[in-house]
Amino acid sequence: MARLRLIIISGLLLLRISQSFSQDQSCPFNINFSAGDLSAWSAQTGLVNGATRQYPAPNTGVSVISEYSLSTTGIEVITASSTDKFGGFSTIPTINGYAYGYSIKLGSDATSWDLHNDERSPGGFVRSVTYTVNVPAGSSSVPYTMTYAYALVLENGTHNSNQQPVFTATVKSPAGIITCASPSYYLPTLNNAGGGNNQTPTGATLDSAAAIANGFSLSPTLFLSHSGQNNNNGVLLQDVWTKPWTEVTFDLSAYRGQQVVLTFEASNCTPGAHFAYAYIALRNDCSGLQISGYRDACTNTNTVYSIPALANSTYAWTVPSGWTIVSGAGTNIITVTPGITGGIITAQEVNSCADLRSSITVTTSPPTVAGNVTGDNTVCAGDNSTALMLSGETGNILKWVSSTDGVNWSGIDNTTHQYTALDLGATTQYRAVVQNGSGCRVDTSAAAIVTVDPRSNGGALDPANFSVCATQTQNNFITLNGSVGQVQNWQYSYDNSSWNNLSPVNTNTQYNAGAVNQTTYYRTLVKSGLCPADTSTVSRVQYINVPFPAAAITPDAASICYGTSTPVNVTITSGTNYSWSNTGTLANTGNGVVTSLPYAVNATATPQQNTDYILSVTNAGCPNTLLDTFRVSVTQPIVVFAGNDTSIVAGQPLQLNATVSDPLANQYSWTPAIGLSNTDIANPVASLLSQAGRTITYTVKATTAEGCFGQDDIKVVVFTTAPDIFVPSAFTPNGDGLNDMLRPIGVGISQLNYFRIYNRWGQLVFSSSDLKKGWDGAINGRVQSTATYVYIAQGIDYTGKVINKKGSVTLIH
Repeated sequence: MARLRLIIISGLLLLRISQSFSQDQSCPFNINFSAGDLSAWSAQTGLVNGATRQYPAPNTGVSVISEYSLSTTGIEVITASSTDKFGGFSTIPTINGYAYGYSIKLGSDATSWDLHNDERSPGGFVRSVTYTVNVPAGSSSVPYTMTYAYALVLENGTHNSNQQPVFTATVKSPAGIITCASPSYYLPTLNNAGGGNNQTPTGATLDSAAAIANGFSLSPTLFLSHSGQNNNNGVLLQDVWTKPWTEVTFDLSAYRGQQVVLTFEASNCTPGAHFAYAYIALRNDCSGLQISGYRDACTNTNTVYSIPALANSTYAWTVPSGWTIVSGAGTNIITVTPGITGGIITAQEVNSCADLRSSITVTTSPPTVAGNVTGDNTVCAGDNSTALMLSGETGNILKWVSSTDGVNWSGIDNTTHQYTALDLGATTQYRAVVQNGSGCRVDTSAAAIVTVDPRSNGGALDPANFSVCATQTQNNFITLNGSVGQVQNWQYSYDNSSWNNLSPVNTNTQYNAGAVNQTTYYRTLVKSGLCPADTSTVSRVQYINVPFPAAAITPDAASICYGTSTPVNVTITSGTNYSWSNTGTLANTGNGVVTSLPYAVNATATPQQNTDYILSVTNAGCPNTLLDTFRVSVTQPIVVFAGNDTSIVAGQPLQLNATVSDPLANQYSWTPAIGLSNTDIANPVASLLSQAGRTITYTVKATTAEGCFGQDDIKVVVFTTAPDIFVPSAFTPNGDGLNDMLRPIGVGISQLNYFRIYNRWGQLVFSSSDLKKGWDGAINGRVQSTATYVYIAQGIDYTGKVINKKGSVTLIH
């Protein structure tokens, strides 16, 4: 009897298992937009709380629908992924290893401004897609799940939360909306928007902390907003927030055999000036909760496992023994550190209308070890071959890669341990790309380097052909250009056939042929790394058996003061003719013909600036010219300013101050020494009490260490009066250079406070506080006719006493 009971129980278990597997778990046709269009979906566009336009199912072949009353796309099926301009995420998601393949974009960045409607708030755009799901009949204990992923782009409208741009997902059964599967997503505010005059409230403060906690972030991309009155030109704002792809699931097993309506909707803000759009992708798997993540995990390497989120759900996970949940234990996404052995991962999510469970079997692999590529080599460019070997790796070889700059790498379709690099033209690094199982990271091995020496190129010698006269050691240099590699040595030949190496070895790119005594050929031997050596082109040095010109200039250079001269003495010991450059400042140069040897030229140079005088000497029969340079450095004129001529009263100290254009002219000498505190400085003080009633002229001389100098005079008139301001009684502004200007003369005056001139009506016609300035007899540019004027003046003498002066002056014209 006990045995019979066991058989019956087993049969019942088999029957239950058979029933669960016989139920239809397939997803509805084109639920994931795999047809590339809206087949089986219905759609709607319109304005919030306004007119709508219906697109009833089946919509076969329809993949794009415009915004209401606009040509802008409002609904679009996406079959090729791109990047969203605000969020930077892919428009078709891959989430934790699951690739969706298709998605739909619901909405755009169009706003009510694009309608160009006279109404301030015609209402925001709204777009939706709807699918009527016929849930397969069967036991409600067997899950029938639908999973979607969404990504959002919402502009902050600064409205109260219930009027912000929004994305909603609604699941409706015959009994009404299934609230636990019908979330909405928007940017929350503090609901403190102000409003009035029947206008939509604005200015609400965004609850950014809540937005960030809900997965939103502020986009760095600016948007041209036209919100507000009379904002036709728009203003660039950073007010768009985005949320990356997030998965959601819901269970319809409680509605088996019934119809459930699924709707996704994206709505602009209620007045319409702020936009919203969303991307939605659906899985084509309705058989229950699915755990995403690596089935073959990497030991001791953090790994992520996830399940689609369930609204207002609690989550529970278990992991194999030896594994550790690092984070996310109470969420739908966990990060774990796998142990050495595999096992089973389970997940459970529960809310008010679903209790979903899933499990997967996982194995483990040790972490990837990329190993080392060996076979470093040095080869010559062109025809070459290097065998490379990967060793010490743990994992599968995915490919090899190579790079000539260490930055940009090219893939090589080779999954074996060996690779042969052929015919390289540039130094190249090689690595192998290794991964130990899908859960371990991909790594690259240490590199082997094949150093490629460029092929040797002997280059060209310059000049290719030139002449050398007897005893010539000047201008005999040969230069190597355009070579590739290092110079091994220079070679010479007397017949351009049999070549000899220079001794000692010369590895420079320039060679001085020196004084040859017969026609000689030269070339270089150049070698690049391991490449065979190459020879340069040949340079022919033709010997001319005529002496090269010879001459000497003494001294070889000179430095002079401005306005002085220097001798230029030349002795020519070989040559028949000579010439000079810059002859305009050179005297006694001779006629250019050498009449006997040795031949002397005694010229004189008087340049006004630094000058090179080049002597050219030729010798009949020798085609080459001797060039020698005599450089004259000229100290520029030294300008000395002793100061303006001045007047003082007897007993008044006079501060002198000489200025010099050349700071090296710092040796001073004042003459005469009468009354001076020091004659060897730039700024002595003159005390001229003994010179009362006289005029004295001082001369200051400033000299450089080389003896170059400049000098200047200053005339000092010493009055016997007390300090005073003198004004002439008349002046004649007729342009003859005599008495044309009326100015005060300050004797013993250190500061002029003012000098003012008035006409007979008391009008001010001139005013100055500068002793050097005066009146030219003109008012507003017109010279006045003969008349009498009144002046007043005030100054401070050298003792600090205020001096006042007034009187009359006659303008004679």
